[in-house]
Amino acid sequence: MTTATPGAPQWVADLMDTLGAPGAGLAIALENLFPPLPSEVILPLAGFAASTGQMTLLAALLWTTAGSVIGALALYGVGALLGRDRTVAIAARLPLVKVTDIEKTEAWFLRHGTKAVFFGRMIPVFRSLISVPAGVERMPLPVFLTLTTLGSALWNTAFVCAGYSLGDNWTEVTTVVSAYSKVVLAGAALALAAFVTVRIKRRSGERPKGARGTARQATTAQQPPDNP
Repeated sequence: MTTATPGAPQWVADLMDTLGAPGAGLAIALENLFPPLPSEVILPLAGFAASTGQMTLLAALLWTTAGSVIGALALYGVGALLGRDRTVAIAARLPLVKVTDIEKTEAWFLRHGTKAVFFGRMIPVFRSLISVPAGVERMPLPVFLTLTTLGSALWNTAFVCAGYSLGDNWTEVTTVVSAYSKVVLAGAALALAAFVTVRIKRRSGERPKGARGTARQATTAQQPPDNP
């Protein structure tokens, strides 16, 4: 039986106790749909469960990877349903976001989308969110599934095997990955803050042409006529 620890939510342990390897896969599918759920806890815990004989190591690897793909496919579907026009319309209503920003992001994804989907599977939070623009841009489904499966398999294998090898000390994995996650999220927060700061400065520096014209007219009107 998998025993919950301070680093593992009880519901995750209960899923694995009840369903075994499929429970680990279900937990990972939910982690893809709700990024705050901790894959860095679920995966090593699945490895630990495999080390106790609750499931086989191969089953843990196959089911967690299947869960990753299912969760990613659901988010891909969300992006495909929204489509480009709806996504642009929604994003254009957001403060400090311009249509040109969206177009640049779209162009970047068209050039680097395959790398983003593959390597994005190894970056906390983004490993889930990257599926949405892939759906919006209608990346060919076979390509998306292949990249997602490969990237997720690498990420899952590393942490499931680490939990399997460490046994009772599997929580050491979560300590290292939690630090990695915090660095990634801090970097993303700084990038967002820089974007907002630059955009606000640009807006404050821009003056409407009409306002400049009105100001010039007012200045001209106040000047006294030239003496003959």
